Amino acid sequence: MLIILPPSETKAHGGSGAALNWDELSFPALNPIRREIAAELSSLDVDEALEVLKLSEKLRGEAESNRELASSPTMPALERFTGVLYDALDAPTLPPEARKYLAVGDALFGLLRADDLIPHYRLSGSTKLGGRTLKSQWGTAITDELRALVDAGEFLIDMRSGTYQQLGKLKDAATVRVESVQEDGSRKVVSHFNKHYKGELARVLALKGESVSTLEDAARVAQESGMSTELRGTELVLVV
Repeated sequence: MLIILPPSETKAHGGSGAALNWDELSFPALNPIRREIAAELSSLDVDEALEVLKLSEKLRGEAESNRELASSPTMPALERFTGVLYDALDAPTLPPEARKYLAVGDALFGLLRADDLIPHYRLSGSTKLGGRTLKSQWGTAITDELRALVDAGEFLIDMRSGTYQQLGKLKDAATVRVESVQEDGSRKVVSHFNKHYKGELARVLALKGESVSTLEDAARVAQESGMSTELRGTELVLVV
């Protein structure tokens, strides 16, 4: 099993690792495109980056960090990403044998495994660089890597948000949907809860990774942890 998480817009600063080493990243076939995107991103002057990345002046430091992408310190991907999903995942407390079941679908790096060492940067999947969408820059590269995993027998659970799924679609992938029950009994997807419960589910599944090889297994493990689930084709629905 491998769970593909979305990245986060916000990221932890700093790190104790050496500068980015492309050759040590997982999925090395993605490196040519990674390097191309990184070169474009880091070449933007700060004022231009604010416009391209659609950042306010108060986030100037985010744009400045991209200029130092190649030389700034690194930390494991799961510790670099922050926010609601990653708070619920609580990656620092996961044992190594659980972390191996987690990956991230990302705008700059395409795909990352949990312990790939990456610097701080800011780039959204909807950004255009050099007039090109990231979807066009990535082409089929991410999809090809995901398909290779499936062909090798890996069971993938795609928790990426729509923007990041578009960067590398995987047909008929197992996905997760979080539906919040409203006062009138209806259900809807609420962004905060969607992120939180995906983080909780990813943690639960990673801790039981060896026993999860189908969507039915994932539903069972979720239920055993107290979650309410439904299966709809290739979609696992959490009802909260």
